[in-house]
Amino acid sequence: MQVTVLLFGSLTDITGVNRLVLDNVPDTHTLIQQLNERYPGLQAAHCLLAVNYELVKDNTPLPENAEVALLPPYSGG
Repeated sequence: MQVTVLLFGSLTDITGVNRLVLDNVPDTHTLIQQLNERYPGLQAAHCLLAVNYELVKDNTPLPENAEVALLPPYSGG
């Protein structure tokens, strides 16, 4: 199972990338664990998760070819 992860704002500073493709990620809990292991700086980052353009709060199953966006806090006017 393959998923695409999109990172924005300060998260790209932490990871050095704005897009990742990961295999064998069945749900958002596993995704966060893998990202925190790969990029320890993400552990302190607060962000929202969107799966296929829908915000999720709880552990969510990831379908094949899901697109997951990690959205850091933002402000603007």
